[in-house]
Amino acid sequence: MKVQKPKLVLAIFLVLCVAIVLWAFTFGKKNKSASGGKKARGNADTEFSVITQVVHEETLHGFISANGEIESQNSVSVFPDTSGKIISTEVMLGSQVQRGQIIAYIDPSRPGERYNSSPVYAPISGSIITVPAKNGTTVSTASAITQIGDISNLMVTAEIPERYVSFLRNGLKAHVFVEAYPDVAFNATVTRVSPVVDSISRTKQIILYFDRRDPRINAGMFAKLVLFTRDYSGAVTMPFQSLVTYDGKFFAYVVKDDSTVEKREVVLGENVSGTVQIVSGLEEGERVVIQGQTSLSDGAKIKDISSEAKIEDDSSGEIG
Repeated sequence: MKVQKPKLVLAIFLVLCVAIVLWAFTFGKKNKSASGGKKARGNADTEFSVITQVVHEETLHGFISANGEIESQNSVSVFPDTSGKIISTEVMLGSQVQRGQIIAYIDPSRPGERYNSSPVYAPISGSIITVPAKNGTTVSTASAITQIGDISNLMVTAEIPERYVSFLRNGLKAHVFVEAYPDVAFNATVTRVSPVVDSISRTKQIILYFDRRDPRINAGMFAKLVLFTRDYSGAVTMPFQSLVTYDGKFFAYVVKDDSTVEKREVVLGENVSGTVQIVSGLEEGERVVIQGQTSLSDGAKIKDISSEAKIEDDSSGEIG
């Protein structure tokens, strides 16, 4: 029986097509498997450059920021005993005076009356801190001629918001900064706290005395205060921004001896200016990642590029 050639050729062609498809599928699967294996090994060998820090117990100083005014501890306005016209001023701005010293003369006479000058005395010792009234000025017993202040002893007055009232007490320490010397912290201590809260401003006034005299501080200066309220101790600390969060919980990446990291849950304490207490989850002396943590996962391999780590590595070697 004869087989027709066209049918034979078609059958052979179909067999070859099936063989080619099977070979292509098998070869592609092997290549994909091999490629996947190389990628997995590459991920395992990836090192993430990070900066680390060893955690230690540190006392955090809670504080309140406020604005204030530098004033004389003792200052008074000087008023005449009688009305009239100033005929002589014996002092000028900045003059040092003693209690009982004459600072001006007033002519209290009226037209047609006999001329009679009346002296004005300094009620306290100190410095003239406002420009005295000029000669020829008509004044009354309610008109201040000048003001005398004890500029050798200065104080700071500040208004503290009501929400911080529970922290206020005598003896609190503060750093005072002024515009003229922005990098200098002048030490001061709270000496008086108002017993009432102002019903309009919702603030309570405090008065601070400087711990020592300093000629750089002048009455009338604007002051910025850092008022230390409470110390927090007994826990290791780290930068708050170095933590990662997941599902409402906080985690730190702890560096292990094999240069990998462990993602560890921590419990936070007080946070002062971006430094937070870790009340549980970390121990004194452990090293944590403080920069580069967003790229990490548990078990990731790291390369520590922090200067602290390099210094420690250098110091551990022997000097030949």
